[in-house]
Amino acid sequence: MDNKLKLPLLVLLLNCFLFLALSQTASNDDVEALNSLKDSLQINIPSWVGSDPCSGSWEGITCKNSRVVSISLPNTGLKGQLSQNIGSFSELDTLDLSYNKDLTGPLPAEIGNLKKLTKLSLVGCGFNGQIPDQIGSLPQLVFLSLNSNNFSGRIPSSIGNLANLNWLDLTENEIGGEIPVSPGLDTLLKAQHFHLGKNKFSGEVPSQLFSSGMALLHLLLDNNQLTGEIPDTIGLVQNLTLIRFENNTLSGLVPQSLNNLTNVADLILCNNKLEGPLPNLTGMSSLKYLDLSSNAFDSTDFPQWLLTMKNLTTLRMQEANLSGQIPAGFFSLPSLQYVVLSENQLNGTLNLGPNYSKKLQLIDLHSNSIGDFTQQNQPPSFTIVLESNPICYETGTTESFCKPLQISDENPQNKCPASGCSSDKSLSPMCHCAYPYTGTVTYRAPSLYDWGNSTSIEADIKQALQSGGLPVESVVSSTRDSNPFECFDFIIKIFPLNKDSFSPSEIYQMSLVLLNLSAYRPYDFYPDKIEPKQLSNSSNTALLIGVAVGGSFVLVLLLLAGVYAFRQKLRAERAISRNNPFGNWDPSKSNCGTPELKAVKQFSFKELKKCTNNFSPANDVGSGGYGKVYKGTLPSGQLIAIKRAQKESKQGGLEFKAEIELLSRVHHKNVVSLVGFCFEEGEQMLVYEFVPNGTLKDTITGKSGIRFGWHRRIKVALGAASGLAYLHEHADPPIIHRDIKSNNILLDEKLDAKVADFGLSKPILDYDKDHVTTQVKGTMGYLDPEYYISQQVTEKSDVYSFGVLMLELITGRKPIDRGKYIVKVVRNSIDKTKDMYGLHELIDRAIRDGSALNGFEKFVDLAMMCLEESGADRPPMSDVVKEIEIILHSIGLDPAADQSEPSTSSSFQHNEVSLESSHQPYSSESLYSSSEYIQKHHEHEPR
Repeated sequence: MDNKLKLPLLVLLLNCFLFLALSQTASNDDVEALNSLKDSLQINIPSWVGSDPCSGSWEGITCKNSRVVSISLPNTGLKGQLSQNIGSFSELDTLDLSYNKDLTGPLPAEIGNLKKLTKLSLVGCGFNGQIPDQIGSLPQLVFLSLNSNNFSGRIPSSIGNLANLNWLDLTENEIGGEIPVSPGLDTLLKAQHFHLGKNKFSGEVPSQLFSSGMALLHLLLDNNQLTGEIPDTIGLVQNLTLIRFENNTLSGLVPQSLNNLTNVADLILCNNKLEGPLPNLTGMSSLKYLDLSSNAFDSTDFPQWLLTMKNLTTLRMQEANLSGQIPAGFFSLPSLQYVVLSENQLNGTLNLGPNYSKKLQLIDLHSNSIGDFTQQNQPPSFTIVLESNPICYETGTTESFCKPLQISDENPQNKCPASGCSSDKSLSPMCHCAYPYTGTVTYRAPSLYDWGNSTSIEADIKQALQSGGLPVESVVSSTRDSNPFECFDFIIKIFPLNKDSFSPSEIYQMSLVLLNLSAYRPYDFYPDKIEPKQLSNSSNTALLIGVAVGGSFVLVLLLLAGVYAFRQKLRAERAISRNNPFGNWDPSKSNCGTPELKAVKQFSFKELKKCTNNFSPANDVGSGGYGKVYKGTLPSGQLIAIKRAQKESKQGGLEFKAEIELLSRVHHKNVVSLVGFCFEEGEQMLVYEFVPNGTLKDTITGKSGIRFGWHRRIKVALGAASGLAYLHEHADPPIIHRDIKSNNILLDEKLDAKVADFGLSKPILDYDKDHVTTQVKGTMGYLDPEYYISQQVTEKSDVYSFGVLMLELITGRKPIDRGKYIVKVVRNSIDKTKDMYGLHELIDRAIRDGSALNGFEKFVDLAMMCLEESGADRPPMSDVVKEIEIILHSIGLDPAADQSEPSTSSSFQHNEVSLESSHQPYSSESLYSSSEYIQKHHEHEPR
């Protein structure tokens, strides 16, 4: 053939091969939708190269089984309008386009096509128009955050269809009209967060909005146009911890039913037209931040009931028509920090008393009628403001307390010399000029901010970012308003380490971390728009690399022709392997059926169907997110528990095989054993040994009918700790469980503990010995905060969860119960100068009223060591095992002794165990049910 013809023919063949290779993914609906999204939103992310977004290289895109399940692109410079193609991602679980201020236009109605969506986050964008009615067509939605946009119109009543919704945030929009009920917000019984402030809601707060069946923790309706009275029905929602109604036009009396809300820490009703007598809120014993300022209350003396509020940190009753003298005992409240009672008619002598709170930071009484001030031997170190009182203008006193309140936003950390920075850069506390990443932090629950110590939030954000591996030098905050009690906003500047600015990739990672903080902290972060000059040169480097890659494309074409056939062969082999990953396991070679898995049998579907009587409901012993658990009996008489995956929980074949290979290596008396598996007829089933006495959770709560005492609880803790220590140090490879909780500890016939449910477990490979970076999964309440923030899981994450389990054994309470986090409750209640560390009221009544709690203090000490904030400060599980053994020895018990089976009599081993009734071994939250993402378990911010 003529050489002149060879070259064009070769090019033609290469193009054909290239088209065939690329078409394997281009035909996928998700790929087409992503390319459309890329074009319409002007996405310019350097990692978005190649034809396969599921290759793992496309930043912000997560796939499962070749389908896009997560699109997370916060602060990536998206522009334009979201097209109707967004509805094409039928498997999408998470959509997060937050912090893209140039993303405008209406939210397309096709959003309602995303039937599997659990998280929709569009924070800080430019969306406008009405929220589409189709938003109510998302049955799985748990997290809905549309705050800081330009949405208008009304909330569609269809929102009441979101039965699984936990988090609803519509703050800072233009949404108006009445609050929808029947149907509407009143039907969202699982919702814990109603963040609806800074909108244009009008009309009365409907009484139907509240009911006793609601799980609501946060109610934010501040800065709207609401009228009428606060409905008395609000007192039915006893889980509430935060109520904000400030800056409305509410009138009438404050309902006395508020006294039923014993968990509320923040109550803010200022700047309304509330009238009648000042409410008596004695029953609200958890109040920390109370603001009743600027209303129309009747004239009254300083309320005596305030002297009983032992948890109060901040009191604001400015313009509240108060008169008389402030009792000296009020200033002795142990937690008191800020008192703002300006513009009233308070008179007499200001007397702090000899025992005023050592935490006091400010007493602002300007514009009252106070004639004298009794100081102690040493003047107070905190700020007192008595400006415009008789003591100042009648006697001519020039004391510092007669001067106006001065609140400086100057950062005391900055000791740098005069700045030599250019006008567009800022000087960091380490005296280097840079472009900081800036934004605004808004506190939802002001009681959780220390107004006199801005470094608290700075340290919190810095630690979170550095834990995520980001190069952060320092974080600086300043108040946005001259009076921080009028505005809960703070300006934040985040400075890069050893360079002028952050790269686009680092900006993206910071945005993810700060978004996650908003779901776990009492504040929201809103970044400022990033200008191109504020990005580091790494973006230019990426461009040069892109050009170089493009220049090499011709060479790649030459390789494609030779590689294509080989790739096709591998692809076919992988497809066969994925469809039947156990095809190379020959049952005839081993009694086990699988030579590679020496103690595991491959069951046929027919066998398992027979041993469960066709999966009879009578053999159904538990269910959960993964599927159902059935009790079965093998021909040998062995009892088994069969974990049968439902359709939406099934893994790919190779992933299922990998899980079996991992579990087959686990052999320990305190770990539930894998007996076998089934992978045929579209089924995925794991077969475990049957553990007859169910979950530790059901025993602690009494559901199982088994009750045991203090010594038995220590024994159970030892068994669970031994199982975990084995997984961490002796399994091959070592395993991090990631979901240790009382629901995942089983009790065998001797009531010994067995660790179970490895649905979230992670093997520790050689290259991951220090930590494993992974998507955060687990169960809220047990979750290690360090893991949550850094997304880096270690064995110490299991240690933290075990510490929570130990507190559960002590208290009998859930980790998060009625809005209270058991770790914080215990930590704040411990008094080592008292008997039982002063924890008598927290101890489970089932053991408190029984025999002596020998070794109790040592057990508490060990639990708190496991719950240290830093993983480095927590002991390894092997040390935990040794410590529990020491506790058992100290009270005369042998840790190695086997226990007898419980009898049906009323006592066993000194009344340590009793059986009250027959019981099902697995609850509806069985440990055999794989835990779901923490978004689906979200409770609240620990307080």
